[in-house]
Amino acid sequence: MNEDRTPHAWGKGRLLLLGLAILLIVVGPVILLQRLARDTQEAADAVIHTHEVEATVLGLALDVREMEASAMLIALGADHPLARERLKTGRESLPERFQNLARLTADNPEQLIRVGRLRELVNARVEVVDQLLLAPDAYRANVVAPLATRFPIRGLLDEILSDERALLEQRNSEATDQRRRMEWIRMIALGAQLLLLSLVLMSLGRQAARRLAAEKQTAQASQRALVVLDTVREPIVLLDGEQHIQMHNSAFAELYGIEKGHKVSSLDDLGTAWQDKVMRQRLDDVLARGRELWDYELQQETADGLRRTVLLNARRMPLPEGGDHAVLVTVSDISLQKTAQQEIAALNRQLEGKVEQVSEVNRELEAFSYSVSHDLRAPLRHVAGFSDKLGRHLGEDMDDKTRHYLEVIGGSARRMSQLIDDLLVYSRLGRGALRLQAVDMQSLVAEARAMLDAAELGEGRADRVEWRIAPLPIVLADENMMRQVWGNLLGNAVKYSSQRERAVIDVEHRRQEDGSHLFSVRDNGAGFDMAYAGKLFGVFQRLHKASDFPGTGIGLASVRRVLGRHGGRIWAESAPDQGATFFFTLPAALDAPPSREKDA
Repeated sequence: MNEDRTPHAWGKGRLLLLGLAILLIVVGPVILLQRLARDTQEAADAVIHTHEVEATVLGLALDVREMEASAMLIALGADHPLARERLKTGRESLPERFQNLARLTADNPEQLIRVGRLRELVNARVEVVDQLLLAPDAYRANVVAPLATRFPIRGLLDEILSDERALLEQRNSEATDQRRRMEWIRMIALGAQLLLLSLVLMSLGRQAARRLAAEKQTAQASQRALVVLDTVREPIVLLDGEQHIQMHNSAFAELYGIEKGHKVSSLDDLGTAWQDKVMRQRLDDVLARGRELWDYELQQETADGLRRTVLLNARRMPLPEGGDHAVLVTVSDISLQKTAQQEIAALNRQLEGKVEQVSEVNRELEAFSYSVSHDLRAPLRHVAGFSDKLGRHLGEDMDDKTRHYLEVIGGSARRMSQLIDDLLVYSRLGRGALRLQAVDMQSLVAEARAMLDAAELGEGRADRVEWRIAPLPIVLADENMMRQVWGNLLGNAVKYSSQRERAVIDVEHRRQEDGSHLFSVRDNGAGFDMAYAGKLFGVFQRLHKASDFPGTGIGLASVRRVLGRHGGRIWAESAPDQGATFFFTLPAALDAPPSREKDA
């Protein structure tokens, strides 16, 4: 899902970046051009401002000259009304001229200083003109001549005009630079817009190509989906809100006899197979309430005329074109499973009867074990006890033959008691539950060896047995049963090596390729003929005389039963008078495997 969203998110990001680029390239130059236009207008206004200052200064100079000229004409006797009018007009225009000039130069402190000085000089010259008009004869000779030299205004006017003209040149230069920048920005903006248009066209072309490729992939995916749907062997049908068939796969058509190329519009056209009212109502609930139908079991008569048991599963799903929903129904034919379940049920009933029989046999075995452990032991105790009492009763009068008979009777009773004990142990090994736990085989071997060494020590042969025990693992097993396995195998190795001057017993272990454990116990004792190896693990089966090697013949049978219950096995390799090696395996699995025991 994340892989599907990433290209979509990347496409949205690219569209957003494209929109930002359009905004920057289209709107940015417009804003910048507006600002440059404003700056250009300000430069033009500054030029106009300079011309206004120049016009005002020149107008002021003209007013002063006309006013002084008119006053001189009047003082010389040419009192003409036009001169009086010019003098009056010049005097009235001076305050307005200075006010305009102060306003126009308000942003230039140096110019304001010059304007102030000019005002003072002009006012002084106006006062001279007034004195001349009041006493023309008295001031004509003393005032008119030094007027231009005492109160000169030409220099200030030239300074004001030159400063304004310098500003005019600077502002004209700035205006020219602004126009040049505007032209460059227009060209750059035009180039950027052309580039943007090219990128937009390229992007639209790629988008169109991607859309066409996506539509092609969608069509291919749709075709693949249809092929997969037809390949599925489970019948599938898609129903709309009116339970009309929108589409189905080949397995559905084969099951309900829909001919190829024939369109079936409704479930009602499929005969009685889909007429179950409860099932139809459940399908309506799936579509109307969004419920899911799971493993609804139904009996249907299909196109081949057979009565089949099917499981229906239905789920609501939105249609790709949006808006409406549909129901996807899968049909699973479980007729064979139903038949198998019926057969299994019949077998289970038979098995229950067998189990009951086995339980009855086990109860009889329990009764037999009880009888063996109680009823048979009492006569044996009597035989052993009375033979012992008879020996004490006869005392010194007992001859050798009688003593031999009594020893035979006592030994046979003890041997019978041992046989009973071994049989009970063998019986319990087949019935008791396994108590699996982690068992340290090294400790069990050490325990069995200690008991055997103690027995040898009691017979005065403490150093007769040489033990060679390899490192042994920890396995999952029944500890008591494993103790009995090692006790029997090591005991047999010591017993059948008793006729050697020095017995050598090797205990080894290795892990097999399948993970199971392989143990071996090897001795240098009497050995046996491999032709009789099949009898070795049977009950009461012995390959040597009891007079040579005592025993009941049950120990190896018990070992075989224990290993079988653990899922392992045991076998032996030997030759007469060359010792014997007993091998046994234990599985590596934690769960106890099924028993491989084959009782004789």
